[in-house]
Amino acid sequence: MTTSRLVVIPTRRAHSNYEQVARGIGIDIIAGRYAEGARLPGDADLTQTFGVSRPVLREAVKTLVAKGLLTTKAGVGTVVRGRGAWNMFDADVLAWHLDVGIDKRFLSDLAEIRLAVEPRAAALAAARRSEADIAELKRSMETMRREPPNSNAFADGDLALHVAVANASGNPFMRSVDSVIEAALRVSFMLSAPVDPADHETVLSWHQRIVDAIVEGDPQAASAAMTAVIFNGIRRHGTTVIDATAPSHQVEATVRDADHRD
Repeated sequence: MTTSRLVVIPTRRAHSNYEQVARGIGIDIIAGRYAEGARLPGDADLTQTFGVSRPVLREAVKTLVAKGLLTTKAGVGTVVRGRGAWNMFDADVLAWHLDVGIDKRFLSDLAEIRLAVEPRAAALAAARRSEADIAELKRSMETMRREPPNSNAFADGDLALHVAVANASGNPFMRSVDSVIEAALRVSFMLSAPVDPADHETVLSWHQRIVDAIVEGDPQAASAAMTAVIFNGIRRHGTTVIDATAPSHQVEATVRDADHRD
């Protein structure tokens, strides 16, 4: 696996022996030290490497099988599965990606799932938002306006706004998606911090449009503003993503619009 590393974010550490072993093997798989289709070393080698018993190792392997990273085959052994089989909504798998160091492919994949979910969440939020939801959206917007654009507090405010949109959608699946990928979203926002003054104003303007559209009960405007925000972040990451849900000329217009101040 060839990656272009951008950032490494230390995440929570495992506590039990089998969790530590699962984390160690999982990170090696994600980092490409065990290639897709490769067979893991035998039990004897791995128990010696990690200093654990066979039952602990087997429990770790069972954990990784459940997360889609490994498969066990009779007469073959334990084999690394292809990336497409990994459960990217598993909290540990996401955390291990952050430990290894996320690259442009990860950011592109993250942007694609955001485009599939967040514009619709914004549209639903415009139709279903409560007064409490509106207050939270405005608080998040105030944080973004108050904090320096390259600060952790700004990224936290950005994240809080997107989580608030998901909550306001009233759809538990959308809330769950944002909850699961929250750490990855925060890292994404930190990497795309709008340090240029004009870019900073663009980011604030489009986030404000999301809030205004939701407050005004305009689903179409809320969805369009969310799409523009995601594409603006894609541009700052230097990645390329196509919005397959819209005609190409609409996508191009959204990107151009998101790239310029009002």
